[in-house]
Amino acid sequence: MALGCASLADARTTERAKQKAEAEARRAGIAQQLQALKKDISRTESEKEDAGDLLAESEEAISDANRALHDLAQEQEDTNARLQSIADEQARLARTIETQKQQLATLLRKHYVAGNEDRIKLLLSGDNPNRINRDLQMMSYVSQAQAKLLASLRANLAQVEANREKVENAKEDLEDIAQEQREQKARLEKEKARRANLLASLSSKLAGQRKQATKLERDEQRLSGLVDQLSRIIRQQEAAAAAERKRQEALAAARAKAEAEAKALAAARARAERERLAQQGKPGARPVPEPEPPKVVEQAPPPRSEPPPPRVVQPAAPEGAFASLKGKLAPPVAGKVETRFGAKRADGGPAWRGMFIKAAEGSEVRTVAAGRVMFASWMRSYGNLIIIDHGGQYLSIYANNQSLLKHVGDMVKPGEPIATAGNTGGNEESGLYFELRHLGAPFDPAGWVRF
Repeated sequence: MALGCASLADARTTERAKQKAEAEARRAGIAQQLQALKKDISRTESEKEDAGDLLAESEEAISDANRALHDLAQEQEDTNARLQSIADEQARLARTIETQKQQLATLLRKHYVAGNEDRIKLLLSGDNPNRINRDLQMMSYVSQAQAKLLASLRANLAQVEANREKVENAKEDLEDIAQEQREQKARLEKEKARRANLLASLSSKLAGQRKQATKLERDEQRLSGLVDQLSRIIRQQEAAAAAERKRQEALAAARAKAEAEAKALAAARARAERERLAQQGKPGARPVPEPEPPKVVEQAPPPRSEPPPPRVVQPAAPEGAFASLKGKLAPPVAGKVETRFGAKRADGGPAWRGMFIKAAEGSEVRTVAAGRVMFASWMRSYGNLIIIDHGGQYLSIYANNQSLLKHVGDMVKPGEPIATAGNTGGNEESGLYFELRHLGAPFDPAGWVRF
């Protein structure tokens, strides 16, 4: 018994680890592309050293720990729901088993009151044959009912035992999740203390850097460069998706044509067979040759020297879906708008290309519309940054987050939490920097979002 429980626990642990490994493997390719993209951006910058970069590792670690805690909380919620479902099933089975026991007791009591006569006694009793036949049928019905009731009772008892094992597995899952949460919280506290020390040591240097208009321009150019590259990737994916649709349509047309030719060939063969049979009775008749099947010309494979086609990705949203939401979008975070699009900076830097919404640290940041996460990582001056593609070359940008809750490639629904507000990237106030872009160019969110 102990060996059986151990094997079940090992299988459960292996399955859970396998699911996590598969999820990480799916993200590995995208993460590699993202890392290459960040390196390419860094190579184009004139200044490599920046005091804010020292915060990157710590703030990314804090974001990862918070995202892990968020995922674990969701996993814990799912496990608790599964546990509740099993408990409900157990209660239902208990009621059913109690009812079946009462039914079985009633049958046995009736059987006892009837005198426990068997079939042989009835046959040898010499009683009226009609009555004997009726009693035998009644005994047969009672026996069948007893057998069905016993089989159902055994099945329900077995299900109860199986549910007991499921409950034990779910409880063990909850213990594992709780242990992971404790480890992640310890890591989070350690990174927060490290970040506080970094901010204290770099505060004066960061204050001086923030006054430089050239640095602000460089930061915005860096973000624009990232957006341009992401837009190019989106266009390539859309083109690949369109080419794939055309290819599928061509294949469907080719299949339809082949089916039509096959039907025509079958009809021609049928006609030829009828003519051959009709001419067999005529003197000197020659057999009619069967028509040859159509020749299929296979296309030569493309040269191996050609680069592989872009990865086909379905559109983030239907064409025109985001444009139809103008003036209907909900705010990305609950807070006060401190700076608006186009406002001048106090330090003489470039005008604001987005909005800064002051919000409490840890406040939920929600996506303004459905889409796909295209970027989710730390970026100089913008801290933990997440960019979402809404289709039609529309992008929404969320910066200075305390933590990012989504991965690159994740599909998100309108109003779904994607991050928590903070002051990463060296920002003094806690909140969210928010931008909307179309075809790579920023535009005023005020006419789109109901602030």
